[in-house]
Amino acid sequence: MKAADQHNETKKQIPAKAKKQDEVVIHAKGLKKGFVDKEVLRDITFDLKRGENMVILGKSGQGKSVTIQCIVGMLKPNAGELTVFGEKVAELNDEELKQLRIKIGFLFQSGALYDSMTVRENLEFPLTRVLKLNDQQEIDKRVEEVLDGVGLLDAIDKLPSDLSGGMRKRVGLARTMIVKPEIMLYDEPTTGLDPITSREISELILHLQEKYKTSSVIITHDMECARITADRVLVMDNGEFIAEGSFKELQKSDNKIVRSFFNQEI
Repeated sequence: MKAADQHNETKKQIPAKAKKQDEVVIHAKGLKKGFVDKEVLRDITFDLKRGENMVILGKSGQGKSVTIQCIVGMLKPNAGELTVFGEKVAELNDEELKQLRIKIGFLFQSGALYDSMTVRENLEFPLTRVLKLNDQQEIDKRVEEVLDGVGLLDAIDKLPSDLSGGMRKRVGLARTMIVKPEIMLYDEPTTGLDPITSREISELILHLQEKYKTSSVIITHDMECARITADRVLVMDNGEFIAEGSFKELQKSDNKIVRSFFNQEI
């Protein structure tokens, strides 16, 4: 067999899924961001691969939220490289940025639901306003499917005020997932929840990653959430990453700051 034929044969044997998972969907190199006289991001470098859950750990005020705000173009870094799906975020115009954001789901700490709308109306909103859908059957199908996926189909006509904190978080997650984003950004997804509900949300994040094949950046102080969801963990301190590895690898770290997270009871 000729060398070219051997190469093609080997190429055929590589699963398409495996090749696609090597794709970098977010690339950051040397990111810096400051406000007036305070430098928040000093040197942020990372790659997020397709289908990967990456957890960022760090104390408050270290720049975790600023990092994900740069990813969606809410903030512009002062220096460094940042590309999402190969596009330089800082160079996109308003329309290009809008199109990019459709591919990126952002779950805020509060869930950010509209209090005056029912669960159904909250979920219809991004379908009609963002995706511009007008086929009610298609809208109903999507709403019911995503609510069923988070276990809240029976709450479809309730108001957010009628729901528990954990239920509101689930609805917020459903509303984010309904437009089928390729990247998910989670900002403290289990904050304010009891341990049992926090675990349920963490397991739901993992379930949705597997179902929708999303790539995720998860900011959390919840070590159980990190343990359940993370393919890879980055530890941030003073505006830069000081450690990177799997949860189990970082549990064995000699770094004092890293140990301060992993010595917590979980």
